[in-house]
Amino acid sequence: MTKWLNADSSQLLGGSFETHDLFTATPSGDPIATPTTGTPTIGGSLPPPIVPITRPISFPRAYRIVTAAGAVASYGGAGTYGNLTGESIAGLASTPDQRGYWLASKSGGIFTYGNAVFHGSAGNMRLNSPVVGLASTASGSGYWLLGRDGGIFSYGDAAFYGSTGAIRLNRPVVGMAATPQGTGYWLVASDGGIFAFGDARFYGSTGSMILNQPIVGMAATPDGAGYWLVASDGGIFAFGNARFYGSTGGTRLNQPIVGMASTPTGNGYRLVASDGGVFCFGDATFEGGLGAGGSGSPVIGIVT
Repeated sequence: MTKWLNADSSQLLGGSFETHDLFTATPSGDPIATPTTGTPTIGGSLPPPIVPITRPISFPRAYRIVTAAGAVASYGGAGTYGNLTGESIAGLASTPDQRGYWLASKSGGIFTYGNAVFHGSAGNMRLNSPVVGLASTASGSGYWLLGRDGGIFSYGDAAFYGSTGAIRLNRPVVGMAATPQGTGYWLVASDGGIFAFGDARFYGSTGSMILNQPIVGMAATPDGAGYWLVASDGGIFAFGNARFYGSTGGTRLNQPIVGMASTPTGNGYRLVASDGGVFCFGDATFEGGLGAGGSGSPVIGIVT
């Protein structure tokens, strides 16, 4: 595939698009190109209206941070059920009730703790690009692995809605977020390009902007009608109904920001730096962090 797909402000849902190729999955899970014509939307046909899902918030202050070596630190009522050694970790996802979590290695391995269930992994596959992210479905009965090339690997009740695995990208993919219903997802590249699949809607991106620092992560609002992007200097870019509550873009940091997570209400978010420092905005409360003491291994992400 040599066609480009640039997720910038011209790609608003309901607008016009350049003809491009959509991708579906073979029985083996590999994406294949399906030529289309006309004016398709990103990820397929126009998704149905968003229907917010209301869930009980059992641990409104809970969050976890994870290091590249697989150490998990839990705060605000989230328990720690185990750590991993001997693997290079790419992502962490918590179960809906916060009583377990999955760790994903860069090689595609999945490691389960607490009440997290193993649904499969890419650990025995030869990957085109290393895994850079992990997201679970709303039910907690499945998850997606994300490759740096935008390749998606789906397990359990996580369905495949498309990927950028066969598209030539301007910049590598660095993160993903699932929609509240678990029937779609967004991918974000380091230039802030957004790729929306399934029922995920495109609300804007920084793909056409000159950034001070690259994008390193994203988080979606609880109803899926917006999202935030975060850069390595802690700059925040809000789209859709995601509100700006503050950033560290003008703050001198000891170490770069590596990830973000929104609060259950969507009225705040936390940023985490590679030294484990946690920065809270909106209704996000500070419950602890690794900070200057560190853990001997850089932090790679934060989840709620």
